[in-house]
Amino acid sequence: MKKIILLALLLVSIISCKKSFTKPIVDEFKRGLITDHAMVVSARVEASKIGADILKKGGNAFDAMAATQLALAVAYPFAGNIGGGGFMVYRKANGDIGALDFREKAPLAATKDMYLDSLGNVIPEKSTLGVMSVGVPGSVAGIFAVHEKLGSLPIEDIIKPAIELAKKGVVITEKQEKKFKNYQESFRKVNKDSILFEKDWKANDTIKYNALAETLTRIMTNGRDEFYKGETAKRLVSFIQENGGIITEEDLAKYDVSWRTPITFEYDDLKIISMSPPSSGGICLAQIMEMIEPYDLDQFGHNSVKSIQVITEAERRAYADRSYYLGDPDFVSIPGETLISDNYLKDRMASFSFDKATLSSDVTHGDIQVVESNETTHYSIIDQFGNSVSVTTTLNGGYGSKLYCSDLGFFLNNEMDDFSSKPGVPNMFGLIGAEANSIAPEKRMLSSMTPTIVEKDGKLLMSVGTPGGSTIITSVMQTILNVHEYSMTMQQAVNAPRFHHQWLPDVVLFEPNSFPNEIIEELQRLGYKTDEKRAPVIGKVDGILVLENGKLEGGADRRGDDTATGY
Repeated sequence: MKKIILLALLLVSIISCKKSFTKPIVDEFKRGLITDHAMVVSARVEASKIGADILKKGGNAFDAMAATQLALAVAYPFAGNIGGGGFMVYRKANGDIGALDFREKAPLAATKDMYLDSLGNVIPEKSTLGVMSVGVPGSVAGIFAVHEKLGSLPIEDIIKPAIELAKKGVVITEKQEKKFKNYQESFRKVNKDSILFEKDWKANDTIKYNALAETLTRIMTNGRDEFYKGETAKRLVSFIQENGGIITEEDLAKYDVSWRTPITFEYDDLKIISMSPPSSGGICLAQIMEMIEPYDLDQFGHNSVKSIQVITEAERRAYADRSYYLGDPDFVSIPGETLISDNYLKDRMASFSFDKATLSSDVTHGDIQVVESNETTHYSIIDQFGNSVSVTTTLNGGYGSKLYCSDLGFFLNNEMDDFSSKPGVPNMFGLIGAEANSIAPEKRMLSSMTPTIVEKDGKLLMSVGTPGGSTIITSVMQTILNVHEYSMTMQQAVNAPRFHHQWLPDVVLFEPNSFPNEIIEELQRLGYKTDEKRAPVIGKVDGILVLENGKLEGGADRRGDDTATGY
């Protein structure tokens, strides 16, 4: 995939596309924010600014990670959190790489069949709504683990901005107003008492989070153990158990993060560094990109029929493997090296033909001898020293379990739905699971989160990631391809229309009003089932690109309130 696309060909493509659209989908000459030294891109301007201010004070990317995570917990309760978990991939300025798993865990009292009725059927909503869907949170432990190992500023400097933001309040955006309204019925269904978010909030109102400010103040004063063993832990467990939950003080006290080795692979002259299990992101991303690497995507053209075919068929095969082989590596043996090996992936694509679609019913997992939504959030950081982090964090569903602890000021996750409640039965994002991802005490649930860092010729090129549940992996992949194969700027790459396939259900999702009718019709003629209605948003990618002159370009997704900030 020969790198250079002639400007003339690009312009021809733009002109032809405009015939089918009421407005241009990608501004071909748009760049995002350019900074000289450092940058943070996140879902909210308040969080990006707090992270960038930490960098201006002399803090590094890891200090900014902790500060941004906490700021998102205040400014973006839809997915930012201290009641959830996530993953971080990092690359230090000297080239050292690593990954942190602060994913939630199943409680000690969890059982394999806890979401099944007496007939063995999945009980509707038990794993998605309310207290029984909550996993043991990992975000606070993740913040302190990063700070202890890699941070440089005092922890007080990192936590104070989030406390001040919570006290001062956050201005509600139009998108937040809609989210509050959309979820109010669920809030009332789950919570015994009325909660802060049931008020008729309007755009431009300011919402203050005083209870969360007090919780963060105790954590700043008493450290990590405040959340896992202190007064906050006791109050949290009391709240959970009053609501009928099974998380105990022992669950919190036993929680710890896990430092992991990232998944790395080559694509052309790029080195991709992504998250390892229990995230499926890195392995699936490697499988998809290595299956499509032999094809001349740049010659086929961006979002052309042939490009969509190749990518869809690779996605179909990777997601089939995901459902069968992947889970928590502390509990199951994962044939990771085989899954991303050249011979295995060549064999997986052997049945692909440009003449017609492969049926998912004909694709099972590969023969080796041996599930999520736009309700996550992502942030990317590159500091003035050359360190980079890519962090995806989540409550799983929007506002998690919808259970809000008013006493402590935060939502609790519904991460237990990411386990296979019953092998072969889809989760809330339609992902099918198998035994590898079955429920067990202290096990971490499989995830699609794909925080990713890209090198080119041994140098840092990009930090990128996105929310989007099952669409996370494919959104990250398409964004990397947009820069690498189609010579887009970071902002163009993030803004470009996206599509998604995940094996089952056997349908290609397209962002509405984003693809020419003739493209959709040709794919249908070839046997692909398409859907432009069910996926109004596929990912909200946030990324940072290192330009040839060393400056940084931010890509903040137009689909959200995402903002790049830096200096």
